[in-house]
Amino acid sequence: MSKTRRLMCLTAATSAVALAAVACGAPEDDESTRGDVPEEAQECEAYEQFGSFEGETVNVLGSIRDQEADEMVAAWEFFQECTGITIDYEGSGEFEADMQVRVEGGNAPDIALFPQPGLMENFVDDLVPASDEVTTLAEEGWTEDWRGYGTFDGTFYAAPNSSNAKSFVWYSPSFFSDNDYEVPTTWDEMIELSDQIADSGVSPWCVGFESGGATGWPGTDWIEDIVLREDIDLYDQWVEHEVPFNDPDIVSAIEKAGDILVNDDYIHNGVDTISSTPFQEAGYPILDGECAMHRQASFYGAMWPEGTEVAEGGDVFAFRFPESNEGDNTMLVAGEFVAAFSDSEATEATRQFLASELYHNARLQTGPWSTAHQGVDPANATTPINEFATEILTDPAVTVRFDGSDLMPGEVGASSFWTGMIEWVDGEKDAQQIADDIENSWPQ
Repeated sequence: MSKTRRLMCLTAATSAVALAAVACGAPEDDESTRGDVPEEAQECEAYEQFGSFEGETVNVLGSIRDQEADEMVAAWEFFQECTGITIDYEGSGEFEADMQVRVEGGNAPDIALFPQPGLMENFVDDLVPASDEVTTLAEEGWTEDWRGYGTFDGTFYAAPNSSNAKSFVWYSPSFFSDNDYEVPTTWDEMIELSDQIADSGVSPWCVGFESGGATGWPGTDWIEDIVLREDIDLYDQWVEHEVPFNDPDIVSAIEKAGDILVNDDYIHNGVDTISSTPFQEAGYPILDGECAMHRQASFYGAMWPEGTEVAEGGDVFAFRFPESNEGDNTMLVAGEFVAAFSDSEATEATRQFLASELYHNARLQTGPWSTAHQGVDPANATTPINEFATEILTDPAVTVRFDGSDLMPGEVGASSFWTGMIEWVDGEKDAQQIADDIENSWPQ
């Protein structure tokens, strides 16, 4: 079946990055952008289920930018060609603020890719509930845990998009092999290994919490990982504020994280550098043998310097953050959700496509990405770390919980929790004091 190539050149706005599936002005018969899309996603027969909407446009706003956005756009190129829908995508570096302005100004996008369920809930009165068709696709594609994050007051609104495995510890396989170190599977083993590495003269951990206006967020992941592994029910109650932030069990979890994070014998260049070390670069000393481990999510695989081999037998790879309780199988996760502000038929068709196995398998192959969609083959991932992450994310035996700070109110999860982590590692306040401060910041 013949296809008509549709090229889009989107103009950059103050708060958005313009993106295109292919370069403007490319020749009509240029197939260079299509090489990573699986053959089954290149035939228009695969898109007949979504309908025909020649000339219609669906506006999508998200926080995904740069190369990752290009790779996402490539995954829906054939959907556009075969349905006639033009997806006008904007990637914003100020997504939360832009959403507020757009919705309050009556200019909401047709679809928003929300990276935070808590933020998405703020707009629930303006969202269009998922149709029966989208709901069915979500039930087929994701576990109840994942669907729950797109559900508010019993109504399902948003299917997941991408998914990240956050409970990862990065390391050098050759450094471990050369020194006969084994990957730890429990917290106690990880502490014993840290002591052993420190005794050898190498810093066991490299850590960085600096992230511009979001400085401190990497520290929240440490606390979330530990609370989740101490007690899954406790984690759920803590996130929902059924257990206060300064509950003794939460303070204990912060202190447990401190066995590593406020231990000068463990931290590369000392604890006092954590708050000023950019998280993007914090793991780099692993490559020089200056530190052994760095806790960061699967997406960190794309942040290593050019030329770094990210593979099980390469320069760096990751292992799962160890469990505290024998038999537990948990993973802290993050990702985006596809929420709609429009009930147009073209928007509905796009929502169905983005919730489909067809899209997730295609997106998995257009660039480094991971997903929790049950219908994908993890082997289709373009990198070993994304294959590893997708294997975990699609395993129904793994208990997943979304990033707690992303579920908490903004005054906490994107404010006092962040600043509390900095005050703690800087030695300004102890675990009890920051827990009290964060609890007092929780909106009444």
